[in-house]
Amino acid sequence: MGCACGTKKDGQVGGCKNNGACGTGGCNKMNVFDWLSNMDMPIEDRFDVVEVRFKNGRKDFYRKPKNLTLHTGDAVVVETQTGHHVGYVAMQGELVRLQMQKKKVANDDEIKKIYRIAHTKDLEKHEEVKNRELPSLYRAREIIRDQKLIMKLSDVEFQADNTKAVFFYSADERVDFRELIKILAGEFKVRVEMRQISLRQEAGRLGGIGVCGRELCCSTWLSDFKNVATSAARYQNLSLNPSKLSGQCGRLKCCLNYELETYIEALKFIPEIEAPLLTEKGEAKLQKTDIFRKIMWFAYKEENNWYALNVDRVNEILELNRQGKKPANLELNEEEVKVPIATLNSDLASLDKKFQNRGKNKNRNRNRGRDNRGTNRNPDQRNPNNNRPNPNKPNNRRG
Repeated sequence: MGCACGTKKDGQVGGCKNNGACGTGGCNKMNVFDWLSNMDMPIEDRFDVVEVRFKNGRKDFYRKPKNLTLHTGDAVVVETQTGHHVGYVAMQGELVRLQMQKKKVANDDEIKKIYRIAHTKDLEKHEEVKNRELPSLYRAREIIRDQKLIMKLSDVEFQADNTKAVFFYSADERVDFRELIKILAGEFKVRVEMRQISLRQEAGRLGGIGVCGRELCCSTWLSDFKNVATSAARYQNLSLNPSKLSGQCGRLKCCLNYELETYIEALKFIPEIEAPLLTEKGEAKLQKTDIFRKIMWFAYKEENNWYALNVDRVNEILELNRQGKKPANLELNEEEVKVPIATLNSDLASLDKKFQNRGKNKNRNRNRGRDNRGTNRNPDQRNPNNNRPNPNKPNNRRG
C-alpha cells in the first residue's frame, strides 16, 4: 500500500492529515522489513501463506493461489465469513512461516484464502465504505449514551462488501449490549459485531505521539502487550508518579519493561541497605544509587553534603557494622593523627634562625675593617710616624 503523505499537489505536501496516525496505514504502521526478499528460493518450496494488513495495523494470514504473483503492498481481495474484504500484503515468504510459529497459528485448512488482486472498482467501493465509518462512529456513540451503557466506543471498521461492521469498544465491567446490537443493525442496515479490546489495544488503534516525541510503540511495532508492574519503576529508581509513568492509554508505559532485565542484572552487585550506616561521626542514610556506575550517595542527618562511595567501600562498612565496629567516617576507618602546628613549622623556624645568624656574621666581618669613626683605613695610615726613622734609636743598618 502506498503512502500519500509524500505526494505533492501544486507544490504542497498532500498527506493524510490524520493528526498523529497515518490514515492510509502506510506510514510506519506495523510495517515489516523483509530481510529475506533478496534471496532466491526454490519455486516448489515457496511458502504459500502471506500476511495481510487491514485498518489500523490489524493483520491476519491468508493462503494465496499458486498461479497468483504478489508483491508487498498489493491490494488483495480476501475471504471472510460473510463475504469478502480488501487488505494489503504486508509480508510473504519464509518470514510468514516464522511469524505463524511465533503466534502459534497452525498451517491447516482453517486458513482463509486470497481471491485475487483488487481491481479499481474494488478499491473505489472500499473507499466509499470507509467514508461511512466516521459518521457511524458518532451516531453509535449517541445511541450508547441514550442506552446509558458504561462503555467506550473507540473505532468502527466496515467490511469492503458493505455487509458487516465491527464496533471496537473498551469497558471495565461486563456490558449487556444485546439490545444495542439490534438498534445498530437497524440503524446501519448491516450485520453488527461488537469486539471488546483493552485500553492498550485501543491506544494502538487510535495512534498518537508519546512523551518521547515518537509515535506510540503500540501503534507502530509492538504487537503483544505484556503486564507492566510498579516494581519495574522501583528497580529503575523512578519516582512513583502516576502522571509520569502512565501512557496515553492510562496504564503504565510499556517502555518500562524494555530495560528491566538489564537493571535487574546490574542490581545483583548493589548491596541492600536496610538500615543507615553506623559511623563514629553519626548515622548515614542512603540518598541515591547509580546502578551502572556502582556508586552510592550517603548523607548524615545534620548535614546537607552527600558522600559518594563505591560498592566495595559500602560492603566494607556493612561488614564492620555486623561485627559491632564503627569506622571513623564514611571515607576512613580510623581518624588520622594530627601533627601539632609547632612540629610542622619547626623546619621553617630553623631556616629562619640559620639565615638570621648568617646575616650577623656578615655584619661582624664588615665591622672589623672599620674604625671607631666608621671609615676604612690601612694600618699604615692609622700611625703615619711608623715609617719615619727614630733619631734616638741607633741605626742597625750596616754599611
